[in-house]
Amino acid sequence: MADIQNSIIDAHIHIWAADQEAYPLAPGFVDSDLWIPSYEPQDHLAIAGGLGVGRINFVQMTWYGTDHSYILDQIAAAPDRFVGTGIVPAVTDIDVGSPGNTMIALSKGGIYAFRMRGRSWHRRPISDGPQWMDHHGHAEMFETGAEHNLVLSFLAEPSDLSEIDRMCTLYPETPVIIDHLCRIGIDGRFPDEDIRALCDLSRHPNVYIKVGPFQHLGSKVRPYLDVLPLVERVIDAYGPDRCMWESDSPALRPGNYNADPEQDFAASLALIRDHADFLGDSDKHQLLQGTAERLFFER
Repeated sequence: MADIQNSIIDAHIHIWAADQEAYPLAPGFVDSDLWIPSYEPQDHLAIAGGLGVGRINFVQMTWYGTDHSYILDQIAAAPDRFVGTGIVPAVTDIDVGSPGNTMIALSKGGIYAFRMRGRSWHRRPISDGPQWMDHHGHAEMFETGAEHNLVLSFLAEPSDLSEIDRMCTLYPETPVIIDHLCRIGIDGRFPDEDIRALCDLSRHPNVYIKVGPFQHLGSKVRPYLDVLPLVERVIDAYGPDRCMWESDSPALRPGNYNADPEQDFAASLALIRDHADFLGDSDKHQLLQGTAERLFFER
C-alpha cells in the first residue's frame, strides 16, 4: 500500500460488515436491502490500495441508521487512515436529543462530517415553501459545524441548491460539501443551467465539491470521458483546493450498469490522473489528496 503520508484519499465510500451479529442492521432493514452481502475496508483496499489509495472517508450506510458502531470501530483501529461521515437527524417525530451535541460526540470518534439530504432526495418536507431547511434542527447543525469545524455533506440535486445557498449565506463559516457533483449527469444529461447553479455556489468560500462518481454520470461507460467537461467547469469555479475525488464505492446496486468494481474504480481514478489534461500536477494532488487531507485529517 502507498505510504500514508503520500497516499490518495478516497473521499466517499460505503462499508458494511459481514458479521451481522456484531453489527446488526437497523430495525426495518433486511438482507435483501443490501446491494451486496458486505463491503468492508479490506475489500476496498484490495481494489484501491494497489492504485495508491491509503486513506478513506467512510460514509455511514443507510441500513445501520444512526448506529455508527461499525465505522467508529474501523476508525478506532486505524485513525491515521480512516475518518467518517455520519448521519444525524435534524428533524424527527421523536426526541433524539440535540443534533449539535450528537455531532460533537461523534467527532470524538473521528466522524467529522454529517450527511444531509436535499428535499429532492426522498425527504419528508417540513413545509410547502422553498425554505425546506427553515427548522431549528438544521440551524443547530449549521451553527455546530461553524463552531467546531464539522462538515455538512449534502446528498442533493440541482433543485436543492437555492436553499443550500440560503443557508450558506446565513452560516458562512460552516464547511459544506456537495456530494457526487450534485448528481448532474445521473440521467445522462448535463444541463447548462444545472452546471451554472452548482458553479454559482462557489461564491461561498467554505463550500467544497466531491468530484465523482463517474460510473454513475453521463454515458456511464468507461473511460467516462464525457464527464470531463463538467469536471473542468466545476474545478474552474471552485479551484482544485476545494474539490476532492471520490469513488462512491462499491457503487453497486442490483442491475446497475453491469458494473465491474475493479475496472470501474481504476477508470474513475484514471479520469483524473491520466485524462484531465486541463489539470497540472499540483491540481491533481489537491483533488486526490490535498483537499480531503486538510478537511478530514489535519484537525
